[in-house]
Amino acid sequence: MEKKTYNLTPEQEEQLVESEFRDLLAGYMASNHRKKVDIIERAFAFAKSAHKGVRRRSGEPYILHPIAVAKIASMEIGLGSTSICAALLHDVVEDTEFTVSDIEQHFGKKVAEIVEGLTKISGGIFGDKASAQAENFRKLLLTMSKDIRVILLKMADRLHNMRTLGSMAPNKQYKIAGETLYIYAPLAHRLGLFAIKTELEDLSFKYEHPTEYDRISRLLKVSEEGRAMGYNNFATPIRERLDAMGLKYEAKARLKSVYSIWRKMETKHIPFEEVYDLYAMRIIFDCPDGVGEKEMCYRIYAALTDLYRPHPERIRDWIAVPKANGYQALHVTLMGPDGNWIEVQIRSRRMDEIAEKGFAAHWKYKIGGEGEEESELTVWLRTIKDILDDPNPNAIDFLDTLKLNLFSSEIVVFTPKGELLTLAAGATVLDVAYTLHSEIGSHCIAGKVNHKLVPLSQKLNSGDQVEVLTSQSQTPKPEWMTFLSTAKAKTRLRKELRREQQPYIDEGKKIFDKFLEENNITLNNDVMTKILGTYHVTSREELFLRLGNGEASIDDYLNVNTSKNARSLVSRLFRLGFGGSGKKKEAPKLPPVMPSPGKINTKETYILRFNDEGRNFTLSDCCGPIPGDDVMGFINDDGIVEIHSLTCPRAQALKASYGSRLLAVKWESVTEKFLAKVRIEGIDRHGILQELTRLISTALDIDIRSLNIQAREEVFTCNLSVKVYSTSDVDALCSKVMKIKGVKRADRVR
Repeated sequence: MEKKTYNLTPEQEEQLVESEFRDLLAGYMASNHRKKVDIIERAFAFAKSAHKGVRRRSGEPYILHPIAVAKIASMEIGLGSTSICAALLHDVVEDTEFTVSDIEQHFGKKVAEIVEGLTKISGGIFGDKASAQAENFRKLLLTMSKDIRVILLKMADRLHNMRTLGSMAPNKQYKIAGETLYIYAPLAHRLGLFAIKTELEDLSFKYEHPTEYDRISRLLKVSEEGRAMGYNNFATPIRERLDAMGLKYEAKARLKSVYSIWRKMETKHIPFEEVYDLYAMRIIFDCPDGVGEKEMCYRIYAALTDLYRPHPERIRDWIAVPKANGYQALHVTLMGPDGNWIEVQIRSRRMDEIAEKGFAAHWKYKIGGEGEEESELTVWLRTIKDILDDPNPNAIDFLDTLKLNLFSSEIVVFTPKGELLTLAAGATVLDVAYTLHSEIGSHCIAGKVNHKLVPLSQKLNSGDQVEVLTSQSQTPKPEWMTFLSTAKAKTRLRKELRREQQPYIDEGKKIFDKFLEENNITLNNDVMTKILGTYHVTSREELFLRLGNGEASIDDYLNVNTSKNARSLVSRLFRLGFGGSGKKKEAPKLPPVMPSPGKINTKETYILRFNDEGRNFTLSDCCGPIPGDDVMGFINDDGIVEIHSLTCPRAQALKASYGSRLLAVKWESVTEKFLAKVRIEGIDRHGILQELTRLISTALDIDIRSLNIQAREEVFTCNLSVKVYSTSDVDALCSKVMKIKGVKRADRVR
């Protein structure tokens, strides 16, 4: 957390700043970079003077932030003097009167270009209603193709901001933590910055779910002694075998992160006690003279499997085929003496450095020349070019597509000529077609996987050989979007569909513009939002397409012959939701929502209130939050506070895109019931359904709204909807249900 400097004297502050800078220099001097201390000292003096008198929210002198970013860039990512200078100067152009030209004059063109790249990332919008944050990511990625150090320094900047997030207002914490988890952590993973990715995830989780973070941290501390004993029992025979081989190595346990543990508990619906893979073992060796890294990895693998039984389906060879982010290692999962499976990661010292500090740091600037590493990264940069070049981006679509491209799980397939393609897990024949070329994708009719004919929607597995079959008579179809898993393919298909649909879109826009003009309707964002809602479409383009191809029409009675009063009425009717066939669309039935009393202060915690008039919020349909959940507020287009669970995928996108409309919220005393869903599993027996319903409705006095029970081969599954006041009611229900004979699991589902 941030150092509190409120009570320091000017002399003490000066000593603190000087101490932090000397720490930065000491780390740099210990690295294997050429020692250019003079330019770093000049950059520090320049930045210190430029930021003189400026403080962070915590009260610290502002200069401590660029020093911290420079330390991360140097010691945790492994960058050299150019990056350290740029880190020290990264806020000078944005926050002071100095220009990029001033930076170039004092520190050279390369430092100035990196500072300019970092400055450009701030601000900017896609269009009249899109997200500034999405545009920031777009600019961020565009800078990568010019100089990868821009993105690496941005990651260092984000990491320090996350480490010092405690001094920010709650709504800012949600925004920054949300966009970090949604974009920056996957991006760090894709760049090979594993240690930074893990810390970003844990810090985001800490601020979004503080209670769960503290609980899991306490459980890890309590179980530490037993875990250490189990690890030593497993590791001791391995160390003895490696010592006998005469190997110089380091063996250590890698504890699963708090966020990873929580994710596993959530996705598998299991308690902490059932997360057995809390740690993995990592073996890092120095390669002996005359022995290749790959050969040494396999020798260690052979030694391990002589001691313990390997899991046949959990061997991962990332040496022969490295991950797209440059990661190399041999993973094997072994059965330990206590009966639990333990993963062992085997790496050379070089592989470990790339895995921990990041593949990008070993690109051009550290190893020099056009090596294999550069070609790997260049290939990845090309995969995002299609997204960046999309001329009609929608903020949320852009972020979703980008996140899809940062997807961590990968498969490797081969073309008929033996060329290797790395794709997102779940990729299909059609993904391969569009990866090869837009034209091949648009004319794809089927494929051959391992010489067997398959449809274009066929999902692929690692190692498949894929041949794409095409026909000139084939054209792209909108339903193909559901067959695709890769960002490149989705972006290319979207472009092809837009090109074919453009004449209809143009015609629909003419119809729409003529209607507005003839009826004297002034268009603004609020009116447009309601019009799109009336037609159940998500964008103007989709509306224009439906009008242009005849799928929708503007009512015949709304024409130029209407009187002035009628035109006014028409305008009001349109705003209220008339359109399409001429019949009023049924608005969704929302719970009574009290109008907000004036402008909402996003800097204060918003109290979620219930009274006789209704509530001062509405619940989102996507995640169904109830009192007791960790939630956030989002001010929608109608000025109403919309409540989302912090784990909701839609909330993740909102946090990354619309930070200025987020609210920290707090439940007031609850006076009404909410719908919750519970899943119960167990061994089927006669009368168990009757026991369940009697317990829930009678003993617990909980209203059952729906119940569906299915039994298959002596195992039953019951999906239940109940009305409850809060999560504590659901917890009590699950706890009681678990005491019924035969019930093995009872969890709330969302």
